[in-house]
Amino acid sequence: MADHRKFTVTTNISVYFCDPQSPWQQGSNENTNGLLRQYFPKGTDLSVYTQHDLDQVALRLNTRPRKTLGFQTPTDTFQRAVALTG
Repeated sequence: MADHRKFTVTTNISVYFCDPQSPWQQGSNENTNGLLRQYFPKGTDLSVYTQHDLDQVALRLNTRPRKTLGFQTPTDTFQRAVALTG
């Protein structure tokens, strides 16, 4: 994000940087870490997993229904939004 100022001026979207050593400001990261811990306990050596194994975990995480989306999957929500524009 070296060009964050240019991005903000061009898009009129503010860029927010979390304070160092403040993980509570990184909600998405913390949530993702918690979800990954369901599959890989802290300290797990990921080098013993194949790319296929990691892709399967990613697929499971990315296709989970989300409470914030009314228990729909991100794909369902995206497809509904796209259908409204077309």
